[in-house]
Amino acid sequence: MLKPSLQLKLGQQLTMTPQLQQAIRLLQLPTIELQAHIRELLESNVMLEQDEDTENAVYEDLPSAETAPETAAPAEQSEVEVVDESWAEQPVGAAENPWSSGDDDRQQEFADSSGQSLRDHLLWQLELARLQSQQLMIGRAVIDAINDDGYLCEPLDVIGASLKPELDPSVEQVEQVLRIVQTFDPAGIGARSLGECLLLQLEQLDAATPGLAAAQTIARAHLPLLADRELTALRRELKTSDSELETAVALVRSCNPRPGSQISGGSPEYVVPDVFVRRTPRGWSVEINAATLPRVRLNQSYANLVGRSASHASMRAQLQEARWLLKSLEIRNDTLTKVARSIVERQSEFLDRGEEYMRPMILRDIADAISMHESTVSRVTSGKYMHTPRGVFELRYFFSSQVEGSDGSGTSSTAIRAKIRKLIREETPTAPLSDSRIAEILSAEGILVARRTVAKYRETMGLAPSNERRRTNGK
Repeated sequence: MLKPSLQLKLGQQLTMTPQLQQAIRLLQLPTIELQAHIRELLESNVMLEQDEDTENAVYEDLPSAETAPETAAPAEQSEVEVVDESWAEQPVGAAENPWSSGDDDRQQEFADSSGQSLRDHLLWQLELARLQSQQLMIGRAVIDAINDDGYLCEPLDVIGASLKPELDPSVEQVEQVLRIVQTFDPAGIGARSLGECLLLQLEQLDAATPGLAAAQTIARAHLPLLADRELTALRRELKTSDSELETAVALVRSCNPRPGSQISGGSPEYVVPDVFVRRTPRGWSVEINAATLPRVRLNQSYANLVGRSASHASMRAQLQEARWLLKSLEIRNDTLTKVARSIVERQSEFLDRGEEYMRPMILRDIADAISMHESTVSRVTSGKYMHTPRGVFELRYFFSSQVEGSDGSGTSSTAIRAKIRKLIREETPTAPLSDSRIAEILSAEGILVARRTVAKYRETMGLAPSNERRRTNGK
């Protein structure tokens, strides 16, 4: 029979403290979510307050071998000048509004907040058409059957049946109202096919427009030939000259195949960069975007009132939470700065010369450079963006796999894609390069890639194979 007993064991285990959990969470939060989280804390914790002062953000200069050869050092030993002394003590924004930028030199952009959808736009025009009540009911049903691309997605008899029992219109009555709706803006709305959509747009042109009749014939009966770029067969069907055919094709291609997309009720979404990278006389500079950093600080007035009595326990807990938050934000800011600086150091050739000079880089490279774990680098690069003279890129964009070269060096997959795109762009239209030929050219440059690898990269970039490019370029 077993007897109950007490045993003492010693062991070790890794436990994440609340402070560490908060620092990790803040590290991986994108800018918008971080700002929302800080707003919630400002409302719930009296020990936190918005910082209304104006100072500059972190600014770093990376020495360039071209501009300052006498002071340039290897990437591992580059010295960085940090303007602000302490993130926790200095405000990090430059705007009076804690959540907006104060740089007056940057052009302000305003999104369209009208929120009008395609349906609202069409209903507004229907109300102005001065139709009878029965036609208005049919018109609303017709507009409800138009999808976001502007096409009628329901048969006319189904639209008429949807109005029962209040109304029982015939197909001819629904067709009559549809013709009225098809005169609305944008041109081509309410079409039942691509050909009808193009015809509705061509009908709005002046009758004396050169090539209009041939363009209407193409839209009515010969769109498959145009889609396959069989211009010789198309010219034979139309019995027209090369110049007239070219004019007609240009008219057809000027039409919008998705007229409904011109009216959108959704507001545009903008990417707010977390880091700015600029060229200076001393090299590349890395600047944390002050507008993305929450300007929050400890409320010293309340903090000084906290005593050691038991009645102040909740206040002491909020004070400790506020200090943890500020420390976590400081860690987040410093880590983002280190990662961005290290990325710019390794990808300076990309910034100078373009995608063809992108170096292969993995998370471990940055982790070793800044003496952090790969998981930390992965968190800080997720959902964070860098604004460079070559565009806005997610930090993850700078990481790519490596293809071994004949000389033992590696080439980034991003650089290989750029080289393939350049070769195809500069090829002879009448003799486009095959995937095998592109692989041979790259191999001659020391980049050993197989034909199937070239085909895979070409397909991911949306480039057609050589036989289709010959037909496209040679017409």
